[in-house]
Amino acid sequence: MWAVLTVVVVFEFSVGGTLSKTINRGFATLLAGALGLGADYFAELFGKIGEPIVLGTLLIWCLIIAAAAATFSRFFPRIKARYDYGVMIFILTFSLVAVSGYRVNELIVLAHQRLSTIIMGGATCMLISIFVCPVWAGEDLHKPVFTNLEKLATYLEGFGGVYFDSSENDGNGIGKLFPQGYKSVLNSKSKEESLENFARWEPGHGRFRLRHPWKHYLKIGALARQCAYQIEAIDGCIVSDDTQASEEFKSKLEGSCTRMSAECGKALKALSISMKTMTDPYCSANIHVENFKAAMDDLKLTLKTASLENADLAAILPATTVGSILVEIVKCVEKISEAVLELSQVAHFVKETVEATVSPEKPRQLLHRGITQPVVDADCNDCVVITVHQIISTDSPENGKPIDQHQVPKPGQIIEVM
Repeated sequence: MWAVLTVVVVFEFSVGGTLSKTINRGFATLLAGALGLGADYFAELFGKIGEPIVLGTLLIWCLIIAAAAATFSRFFPRIKARYDYGVMIFILTFSLVAVSGYRVNELIVLAHQRLSTIIMGGATCMLISIFVCPVWAGEDLHKPVFTNLEKLATYLEGFGGVYFDSSENDGNGIGKLFPQGYKSVLNSKSKEESLENFARWEPGHGRFRLRHPWKHYLKIGALARQCAYQIEAIDGCIVSDDTQASEEFKSKLEGSCTRMSAECGKALKALSISMKTMTDPYCSANIHVENFKAAMDDLKLTLKTASLENADLAAILPATTVGSILVEIVKCVEKISEAVLELSQVAHFVKETVEATVSPEKPRQLLHRGITQPVVDADCNDCVVITVHQIISTDSPENGKPIDQHQVPKPGQIIEVM
């Protein structure tokens, strides 16, 4: 009976969920069973009259302490999510063993049967969940995180071309042209936290090693939601933008805003691909990060100068609000880039390698690092002295093209150039 009940209770959809409940149930049963046996033997020391009194007292205090621990653990979400089921099983098993000790003669046999049947049921669940069509919570957490970054990138890449295309779109309908995939990012917190809790129980599998830094995914997910909230704000500004907005003022911001949003989208897409392939994002995303930083500085300068020139707040306020929110989006994308880079370092993502190739048709080049000094010579008025300190060749000796020492100047040699 206990084996069947264990299978029914602990078997979950994902491997991490099954392992979490099985381990919690097993350790809670073992600990509570041991304490229950100890309480039973301790109560026997007081004789037939004192035994039920001691057992009742110990049971009440155990329930009070365990209930208090279970209640106050709910103030810590991580502890509650990981060990709340174990605390409940502990209370149940201790109560069962302690009370049965007064009614059952062979208590050791009862405890042994309960523990062994639970181990049998839990082991069956673990073997089936791991080796028969396993569903890994880690993979289910990994995919939505980089997919959310891709959704944000899709919105930002198309932002400039649609918002500033005032000839085809009016202010009230322009927001409908943007992809709305970012809205699914806003409600991803609970799912990510649940998957992260299950993923921490899972053994190494696939590309994910044991003790993979799953908590970093929560950090990236939180930053992605923060960016999605900014996008929702800018989307609301676009929808409520009216025809009184100054087209001349918008045209001044068009270059900086378009470039900034496009580079943010490209950076997020590069970070998404980096997480998907588990490669170091520094080379692919860093250039876009530098580009949108430069565009942000240009936008700030444009906003400052244009706002001073135009005194009509009603005309410049809508576009200024959009530009200000874009600045916040840039800062958020920069934090996402730093978080993904930190994840790549902790999780040991594969570094991108770039192999340098030299075309065989390209002639050999020699770079002479040194200094040039004018020289005064009675016979040559236009001569320049070049003192060679170091010789650098673009042809590597490993490629089978050694440098001919007879054709290059020696260090310290003076060359006269007409």
